[in-house]
Amino acid sequence: MIIFRYLAKNVVVTMLAVTAVLLLIIMSGRFIKYLAEAAAGELGVDVLFSLIGYKLPSFLELILPLGLFLGILMSYGRLYLDSEMTVLSACGMSTKRLLFYTMMPSLFVMLLVGLLSLELSPWGTRKVDEIFRAQDARTEFDALVPGRFQELGGGGRVTYTEKLTDKRKRMGNVFISQRIEKPGKKPELILLVAESGSQYIDEATGSHFLLLENGYRYDGDPGDPEYRIIQYEKYGVNIPKPAERAARVKAELKPTLDLINSTNPQDIAQLQWRLSLPLLVPIITLIAIPLSRVNPRQGRWLRLLPSIFLYMGYLVLLSTTRTAIEDGKLSPQVGLIWVHVLFFAIGVILIGNLHHKIAWFRRSRQ
Repeated sequence: MIIFRYLAKNVVVTMLAVTAVLLLIIMSGRFIKYLAEAAAGELGVDVLFSLIGYKLPSFLELILPLGLFLGILMSYGRLYLDSEMTVLSACGMSTKRLLFYTMMPSLFVMLLVGLLSLELSPWGTRKVDEIFRAQDARTEFDALVPGRFQELGGGGRVTYTEKLTDKRKRMGNVFISQRIEKPGKKPELILLVAESGSQYIDEATGSHFLLLENGYRYDGDPGDPEYRIIQYEKYGVNIPKPAERAARVKAELKPTLDLINSTNPQDIAQLQWRLSLPLLVPIITLIAIPLSRVNPRQGRWLRLLPSIFLYMGYLVLLSTTRTAIEDGKLSPQVGLIWVHVLFFAIGVILIGNLHHKIAWFRRSRQ
């Protein structure tokens, strides 16, 4: 029991450290992406942390198996380098016992990944989709921030308002700059300034307009003596409809129970993918144990890179097969199970090879 606690502690601590680092890297990259969209006015700043929170289960369902795989490789690799594993083998630690001890924390990770994959990740994906839909329904007017020049609406339009009052319905001291491209002519710069502005919706067409009041319009290019000034009491600026994001695959949004009785290839592929992630955990554990065995003279990093390539090949084959099922190129009855059988066979071969090496080591010590 002492040996089990020692091995499990090494694996779990290393797994948590690797998972934390990978999660921080991936979440930082995704947060920067969302932050850039918020700076462009495509997302509200108030939803950034909600998006990251709802995406967390989707990140963890892929990171945890990799963290476990690297945790076994790194922790057991250190034990081999320090000759601790050699001592354990000399004291009667068999391959079967090592496999049993390692599978215990692996099964816990498997259950956690299953919970993430089957329940929490689809729920988070639906929440993210709801946020994106709400953000896509916003107009350029809704994205304005007082006191900031913002490039909104596309086409190089820059909008500024000093203040927003009346529950963000009225603007004060408005400035709009837009460069209009004309075929065969020089680009024309239009400047609009106004004392105030508000949003107007045409009930007949549903179009949105920014209604400016008491201002001026300047047409021309800086430095060009040919320009035009127009004073107005009211001036309407069309607010373009926000571009919608690419539609998500409906199967990703469905609860797992809704996928079980479906005959749609996309639903079947999605269900098999969700089941594959927890099933992947014990198989990569079976593979990682023999791959962690290193010669002290070779160093602990010798097999790390090839092992990562093997793991990535596992995921790529699963993803490619899933896409083939969704596209109708592969029968759903074949499914993803053949990929798991292939890598399970690889794991059995590797663990058998490790068993023979340990048995030979024991005979040589007698």
